[in-house]
Amino acid sequence: MNDNTHASPEQRLPGEVVERYIQPDPREVVERYARPLPGRRSAPARPSRRRGRTGLWVFLLCLGVTLALAVGTWAWNTAGEVRRDRFYFDYEEQESSADTEAVTIPTYPYGQGVTLEVAPAGGTELTAQEIYRLVNPSVVTVLAQLEDGVSVGTGVIFTQDGYILTNYHVVSGGRDASVTLDSGRSYEAKYVAGDAENDLAVLKVDLTGLPAAAFGDSDALTVGDKVYAIGNPLGVELRGTLTDGIVSAINRDVWVEGRKMTLIQTNAALNSGNSGGPLINVYGQVVGINTIKMSSAYSNVEGLGFALPSSSIQYLVNDLLECGQVRPEPELGVSVLQLGVRLDEDLWGVEVVEVNEGSAAEKAGVQVGDYIVSAAGAEVTSSQDLLRIRRQFHVGDELPLTLWREGEQLEVTLVLQGAGDSGS
Repeated sequence: MNDNTHASPEQRLPGEVVERYIQPDPREVVERYARPLPGRRSAPARPSRRRGRTGLWVFLLCLGVTLALAVGTWAWNTAGEVRRDRFYFDYEEQESSADTEAVTIPTYPYGQGVTLEVAPAGGTELTAQEIYRLVNPSVVTVLAQLEDGVSVGTGVIFTQDGYILTNYHVVSGGRDASVTLDSGRSYEAKYVAGDAENDLAVLKVDLTGLPAAAFGDSDALTVGDKVYAIGNPLGVELRGTLTDGIVSAINRDVWVEGRKMTLIQTNAALNSGNSGGPLINVYGQVVGINTIKMSSAYSNVEGLGFALPSSSIQYLVNDLLECGQVRPEPELGVSVLQLGVRLDEDLWGVEVVEVNEGSAAEKAGVQVGDYIVSAAGAEVTSSQDLLRIRRQFHVGDELPLTLWREGEQLEVTLVLQGAGDSGS
C-alpha cells in the first residue's frame, strides 16, 4: 500500500469497532450543504390567499397525524413490560466467515529474545502538548486486508527495531497488513503472534531507529488520574487524534463475547479505529491498550471506554514474543481480601477468605483465616501485590509464600496449577 492510499468508511454495523473500507469514487471528501434561510423560498410574486389557506390546512393535518403516531407509540411501549435500555460493547462481532478465520498475514518468527518492558510509573508530569509530541511518533495506523474489505485500527511501537502492539480484532481474518507512521509513510507489516482471548497481537516492520513508546505500570493508577489517548477515530482521515480524560475505574470486570476481561475504565473519548492505541499517563508512559467502548441501542452513551492494563498484558505479550502463544495462566487457588491489614509493627498481610478444593494452595496447606505476608520474597500488602507476583510465574513453577497464622509465621511452597487442574 503506498503513501497516497485513502479510504472512506462504509456504514458501521452495530457493535462493530473495526471499520471496513472500500475505494472511494474520485471526489471531494468534504461536501458542502447549503440550507435556505428561514422563511425564504422560491414562490410566485403574488401567491393567492386560497393557496395559503390550503397549505395551512395541510400543515395542521400533518401535525395531527404526527401527534397521533407519537401517542400510539408511547402507549404501545408502556402497555406491557417496561423497556429496559440495552447496552453493548463496541467490539468486533464475528459476523462473517472472514472475521472468524485465522490470521494469514505473512509471518515473522517469534523467539528472537524481544520483550515488552514495563517500567515503574513516575517521572516529570507533562502537559498535553508535551505528551502528544512525545508519544504520537510511536503511534501507527494499522490496516489489515480482509477478504471483503480493510480493517483499520491503531498500534503502538514498543521497540526501536519495529515491533508493534495492537488488538487482535484489528487483524483478525487479515491476509496482508501495513502500518502508516505519523510521517505518513506506509510499510508492510508481518504478523508475529496474537491471542484472540486477550485481544492482543504483535506485528513487525522491517525498520530500525523507530521512536519506541515507554510503557509504565498501570497498577500505579488511581481513580481520578489524568490520562490521554491517541489513535485513529473513525479511520485514516482523523489519524493521530489526541483525547483526554480521567481514570474512571480500575480493575473493572466486563463481559465481552462470553468472556470476562479486567480493564481500565476511562472517559477519554474512544471511537471506532482507536482500537490498539495507547492510553497514556501524565508522565508520557503507555499504561493501557484501548480496546472497547460501551454503547447503547436506545440512548447516547458517552465517556465509557476501556483499555487493557499494561501490568496485565506484559506477561501475555512476552509469551507471544517468546513462544508464539499465551501459556496457560497459573492459579493459586485462594481468594483474598483486596486490602491488607497491619499484623505487627512492620508486618502487613492479606487475609485468605477461601481456599479452592484440590488447588495448589490447599495442597500446600494454606487455610482460611491465614494472612499472606509475602510471596516469592516480596511483601504483600494488597491483592494487587499478590496478582503482580503471580504474573511472573507459569504453570508448574514453585511459588514460596510466607503466612501469618495465629501470631506465627510459617513457610509454604505452592506448585502452581492451571485453571481446572485439581488432580491429587
